Amino acid sequence: MGGLNDSVVTELVLLALSCSAEKKLFLILICFLLYLGVILGNLFILVLVIFDSHLQSPMYFLLANLSLIDVGLSSTTIPKIISDLLNEYNVISFQSCMTQICFIHIMGGVEMVLLMAMAFDRCAAICKPLHYLKIMNPKICVSFVIAGWVIGVVHAMSQFALVINLPFCGPKKVDSFYCDFPKIVRLACTDRAKYEFIVTANSGFMTMGTFILLILSYVFILITVWKRSSGDLSKAFVTLSAHITVVFLFFTPCMVFYVSPSPPPSLDKNLFIVDFAITPALNPVIYTLRNKDIRVAIKRLLKKRSYSKFC
Repeated sequence: MGGLNDSVVTELVLLALSCSAEKKLFLILICFLLYLGVILGNLFILVLVIFDSHLQSPMYFLLANLSLIDVGLSSTTIPKIISDLLNEYNVISFQSCMTQICFIHIMGGVEMVLLMAMAFDRCAAICKPLHYLKIMNPKICVSFVIAGWVIGVVHAMSQFALVINLPFCGPKKVDSFYCDFPKIVRLACTDRAKYEFIVTANSGFMTMGTFILLILSYVFILITVWKRSSGDLSKAFVTLSAHITVVFLFFTPCMVFYVSPSPPPSLDKNLFIVDFAITPALNPVIYTLRNKDIRVAIKRLLKKRSYSKFC
């Protein structure tokens, strides 16, 4: 972190927070409600999976970890935005900016690996049902989670090591709600082209590679089911619908951020809300509505509470 002190720029101005009082009030309300939904929804699933013995399976172990990561991903940005809007303060220190970026990319990397693990889990459950428990044993599940954190940290730190050594002497204005590597590289007072390419290629390759692998895994599952059920894909679609919905919600903004050459600032800001607030808030709803086991577990929990009141 010593390289941080070599930068002339010590603070950055987040321009996206400079708006009218009415718009600020609206943003505060929306961000607060979405963040509340993220916290309550994901922690509810986490507690449900931990304490309901019927949900002690590989898929729900991965789902609980995904819920935890969603809370972490939203917490890297949303509370800071709400605080800045309330205090009319839209400046972030360079150190805080780099810390925020690292946490965003670590959490994002973990989430990508977890989504891959969940796709592998569904592939094993549908294509190899008799060997499912042997394939998705506890050791494999824990290995997926550890691999996610390792990949997330390596992904974030590799870009951090590149960006932190760049000279920053102004400008110091970021046209966004939050900090990110491509946005910070554009502020460096040096030949930025190769650095922008490396940073964008790093995240872009990881995003596109993971997305393509996920799509291929779902296609493989659908083809397998289609062959076994004489063309009836309804059961497979029901099983995979929640996973596919979550994948598209998460990866669509990522591909715009890191694969598009230069997304319009307005689109960048709107998709930021999708990736850091709307998607983490919707994930618990999607898995609750589309998952019979989760719905049954909620009914069991409500029955237990009703019974305890009467007793």
